[in-house]
Amino acid sequence: MKRIIKKTLLGLFGGALIVGTLGACSHGGHGWRGDAGSPEARAQMVEKIGSRLDLDAAQKQKLAVLADKLQAQRTALRGGTEPREAFRGLFAGAKLDQAGAKKLIDEKTAAVQAGSPEVIAAAADFFDNLKPEQQQKVRDFMERGRRWGYRG
Repeated sequence: MKRIIKKTLLGLFGGALIVGTLGACSHGGHGWRGDAGSPEARAQMVEKIGSRLDLDAAQKQKLAVLADKLQAQRTALRGGTEPREAFRGLFAGAKLDQAGAKKLIDEKTAAVQAGSPEVIAAAADFFDNLKPEQQQKVRDFMERGRRWGYRG
């Protein structure tokens, strides 16, 4: 029973990290400046979260690995085309391109399935190496549903 709970929590934590990162990266005028996928932006994110959680050097390294895995997953999800253009293309004709929609969903699903094990492993490695009080800060953050540093 404990294993199921642990896997569920890891899945939820990984999912929350993915959603949070994608959300933070998609805000044009908010969050980190510059290209959200740039190494500088990821380094700034690692520093900001690291200072909020009082991470040591080894923990920051694990967070950086997680950020890299999340960025790789984000890139894989975007694919070779602009996602909005691909979505708009489904509605370009007189009828919805159902075959194109299925293909798009299959591509995104395959990207998630291919990259998720690495993201989950990196999330687990990071979270499992936090001190209990640091883990509680992460839980508190997730419960609030906000990004660190957001004042609104």
